[in-house]
Amino acid sequence: HAFYQLLHQGTRLVPVDFIGFAQPNHSLLEQHDLLMANLFAQGEALAFGKTLQEVIAEGVPAHQQAARVFPGNRPSTTILAPRLTPNVLGQLIALYEQIVLVQGTVWGVNSFDQWGVELGKALANRITPELAGDAEPQHDTGTNALIRWYRATRSA
Repeated sequence: HAFYQLLHQGTRLVPVDFIGFAQPNHSLLEQHDLLMANLFAQGEALAFGKTLQEVIAEGVPAHQQAARVFPGNRPSTTILAPRLTPNVLGQLIALYEQIVLVQGTVWGVNSFDQWGVELGKALANRITPELAGDAEPQHDTGTNALIRWYRATRSA
């Protein structure tokens, strides 16, 4: 719920993609209809929101009215396919890879250089032997606390 509050009423616009399928891979059709109704409704709610006038017309008490107003005009995309299949999953992965490529090009970022990933790997190489060792870890306070907790809990 908190995530949807961010999408609907947060101070920053967060684009969201909704992905749905007409034919579920299970036999719970009524549940699937509820899921799809919510998928469509969230897109509509993000697009159009709810005005203070609509909230007042619903008879919402004055002390709750501000919390029930949604600005709308929030970006979302709905992607639909007949059914989730390996082919459709591959198409979705290709779509998002293309999105990453285009956004990186527009922003002047090499989306595939992975230097952030490499930094994490280098740090993990330092941390790995410390997980089984007894020596005091030599990192920042937070990472040291995580390593100590892991050591104590792993052998408990």
